[in-house]
Amino acid sequence: MHRKALAWKGKAWAVVQIFWRADRRWLLWSLLVILVVMALGILVWLARGYEMEQVQRELDRDNADALMDIRTGLARNLQNLHGLNSGDITPKEWTSEALALLREHREWMRLEWRDPSLRLQAEADSPYFAPLSEGLGEAGIDRTHACSMAGRLDSGAYSETRFVPLPGGRGLEIMELCLPIRHGTRRVGYAVATYSLSGVLSSMLGEAYTRRQQVSFAEPDGTRLATYGASRRGSRIFTSQLLLDLPGTALVLRMDGWRAAPDMLPNVLTALVTTLTIALVTVLILLSRDFQRRLAAENALADALAFRQAMEDSLVTGLRARDLQGRITYVNPAFCSMVGFSAEELVGRGAPAPYWPPEMVDGFRERQAVRLVAGKSPPREGLESVFQRKDGTRFPVLIIEAPLINAAGKHAGWMSAVLDMSEQRRIEELQRAGQERLQATARLSAVGEMASLLSHELNQPLAAISSYANGCLNLLQSPAPAPGSEADTLKDVNVAVGRIAEQANRAGRVINSVHDFIRRRGEAREAVSPKTIIDAALPLIQLQAHKLGIRIQVQCEDHLPEVWCDRTLVEQVLLNLARNGMQAMAEVEVDQRQLHVVARYRPPKSSGRGWVEFSVADCGAGISEEVASQLFTPFFTTKAEGMGLGLSMCRTVIEQHGGALDYGPNHPRGTVFRFTIPRFEKAPAGTLQNGS
Repeated sequence: MHRKALAWKGKAWAVVQIFWRADRRWLLWSLLVILVVMALGILVWLARGYEMEQVQRELDRDNADALMDIRTGLARNLQNLHGLNSGDITPKEWTSEALALLREHREWMRLEWRDPSLRLQAEADSPYFAPLSEGLGEAGIDRTHACSMAGRLDSGAYSETRFVPLPGGRGLEIMELCLPIRHGTRRVGYAVATYSLSGVLSSMLGEAYTRRQQVSFAEPDGTRLATYGASRRGSRIFTSQLLLDLPGTALVLRMDGWRAAPDMLPNVLTALVTTLTIALVTVLILLSRDFQRRLAAENALADALAFRQAMEDSLVTGLRARDLQGRITYVNPAFCSMVGFSAEELVGRGAPAPYWPPEMVDGFRERQAVRLVAGKSPPREGLESVFQRKDGTRFPVLIIEAPLINAAGKHAGWMSAVLDMSEQRRIEELQRAGQERLQATARLSAVGEMASLLSHELNQPLAAISSYANGCLNLLQSPAPAPGSEADTLKDVNVAVGRIAEQANRAGRVINSVHDFIRRRGEAREAVSPKTIIDAALPLIQLQAHKLGIRIQVQCEDHLPEVWCDRTLVEQVLLNLARNGMQAMAEVEVDQRQLHVVARYRPPKSSGRGWVEFSVADCGAGISEEVASQLFTPFFTTKAEGMGLGLSMCRTVIEQHGGALDYGPNHPRGTVFRFTIPRFEKAPAGTLQNGS
């Protein structure tokens, strides 16, 4: 019994496999039939489209040939009209020759000879048309325009088309050709030919153009003016339009062709055999390769998943995915290493996330609500924030988010790239500290260069102090003065002591200026008047100017607004520009050396705060193009002992204050450097100025 049961089970399984295989064959044959039907439909559609395109191309070619024939006929008529007025001829002779031309040209309705003021001299009407009345044949405005253009071009010009009614309630469209008549270099009048548009079509186009299609003249807006040819009816109408551009007017030559629908039967029979053969071979190839392709696709998918996993594991950028409810659906190892939590601790967690600092939870919730609920796109440049590691330490991060689109093309959440900014912040702090040290070094270097000038400048007050002191000692140690001369002696001593105090104060001011300049201060900005900045740097500028024989001219406008700046840094910029200007005048004659230091106010061009502009102008040789291209490049210098940091640091300081440093030529010679500092504006209570 057990064996019989097993036998029946085996037979049942075999029957199931047979039916399964049969169902697969029917499925394949159904797909084959559908493929054949689709291929046949596409081939028929393509064949019909090709035949229709061929018909349209043939019609376009006929229309282009017809347009060329009309142009040729009009040009030939223009030559005939030239010949009619080629020599001295009387009106009677002209009329006789014009009638002969009208018999040869059925497109002409009337020929006229007019003098230079367009008065009629002679005329002739075509025997094939009813004569035009004088009022209708003389369209004064159109003819005047055409003859005016013909005179300018010294060639034939056409008038606009117009409708002329004829007896019996009929009418036709005409246009006029005006041709200047010259005898030598003298213009003696105009020849005017009146064209019938229908006559142009019937006379200049052969039967080949009008046998199977209708030809017509139309205006550019589509209004038909004249038609020639029999109209037929077919299953499809083909139309071709070309522009006939004439001097003074423009017409559209339209050709309508009636064609029967393209034949279908030969194309279907040919396509049927070819398609069935291709379809059978294709199905066999697809069946034989189906299993290999499926296996190759599975292997490629496995390789792609392994490659993606290896790539994500090697990233140093943290990746985090969240669904539309704000729950974390994916984190990569870099993100886990960044925050100190494992993937199991993070996946599936919603708000608040374990890496949010407790005091910033409300801000994170609000930002997440805007992102997830309102659907507002984050900024492309990212958002800076702070995360908390598992051990409680905080670190700055840059979060760049983008919508997460699934395979169906729907928005399924948000993908975030998280960058740890700790190392970048440390490098920025080191760069800022290095810049401060570099600025201090530059100030000390400048003071070192001025040490020799200080010694020269201090020699004068010290020598005067010594002389006055010796004079006092001599007065005090002299023998007892004669009676009545003690008052004179005390007066002399008082004068000498006063001079000693004056010279000592002078030496002290020089030393204090240098001391204030080289003293290291924090970047504390304050409201300072421009005059204070110039007065603070002026003693140091005058030291070098006195040695080089340079005259300093200072111009500071009255009532200048205060500026918001770091006073020491701006004084250093002004001093560096002044020293560069004085060194640039080394080759200039002593009596022509002048340095101008100017401060003035520049109002804003639109809404916003104004600026105070400082400028330093010298009378040197100027700046060459080679030097100008590298002027503000760090470590570029034209001085043998220079470091190449002066102008680069000056521009950095001014840009940090929100201003700009530039230069230009100083007329008649030299260079002028300018820099701007924003004016000080009182901020409302509880706020700080920019940069504080």
